[in-house]
Formats: sequence, structure tokens, C-alpha cells
Amino acid sequence: MGFEEVEHTADHAMRIFGENLKELFVSAAEGMSSLMVADMSGIAGEIDKTIELEAIDPESLLVEWLSELAYWAEAEMLIFKTFRIKHLTDNHLVASVTGGKMPALEKLIKAVTYHNLKIKKNQQGLEVTIVFDV
Repeated sequence: MGFEEVEHTADHAMRIFGENLKELFVSAAEGMSSLMVADMSGIAGEIDKTIELEAIDPESLLVEWLSELAYWAEAEMLIFKTFRIKHLTDNHLVASVTGGKMPALEKLIKAVTYHNLKIKKNQQGLEVTIVFDV
């Protein structure tokens, strides 16, 4: 379903939408990547990784997921553009991601915050607003 950037006083925030939890996690990853690199067409797809994470609840798992992706962007300049969720429960995620190295990032995500983080049901599925410390 997607994502949209929303105004936030100090940092960057995105409202994320998905019909289900898998779609929500993919949309969140795509949205965060679009903050770091505006033109995703320049990202080669030569690097594949498998990510497995655990957390106490869906919100914490979402923060762990995005924090893992932000870590690779900061440490290796590696931006992922394809996200395949293989297994997802409220507290466990297994995903494969594909992307490539970038010479520079437009925005560096310092942290994915828990500020007012709550996954909510709506008529279309699920929605969450995520605040990124940049």
C-alpha cells in the first residue's frame, strides 16, 4: 500500500500503510530507503542478505528491522531496494533483502525511534507512523 512522508518538528517521520504485517514491514523498509536515497534506480541489485530478528512485540520488531537496515546503510553504504519477508510473526522476522552500495546517502538515519510508535488497524489494513532521527 505504501508510505508518505509527514511533517515532524525536529526529525523525519513517515506514515506507513499495509494490508497486513508483511506488507507494512516492506513498505516501512521502502519508505526509509527512499529517505536515504531519492533515486532508487541507481542501486544495483548485486548484494543479497538474509536478516533474522526477534523482539517482544510487533512495534519493537519493526524498530529492529529498520534499525538493521539503517546499520547496513551507515556501516557499508549498502542500500536495499528489494525486501522479501519469508516469515513474520508478532515477534520474529526472517527476510531476504537485495541491494547495492552507494557512493553517498542523501540522509543518514541515526536512529529509528519509538516516539508514539503504535501499529493501528484501519479500514484498509494496518498503519503506523515512524519517526527517524536524522
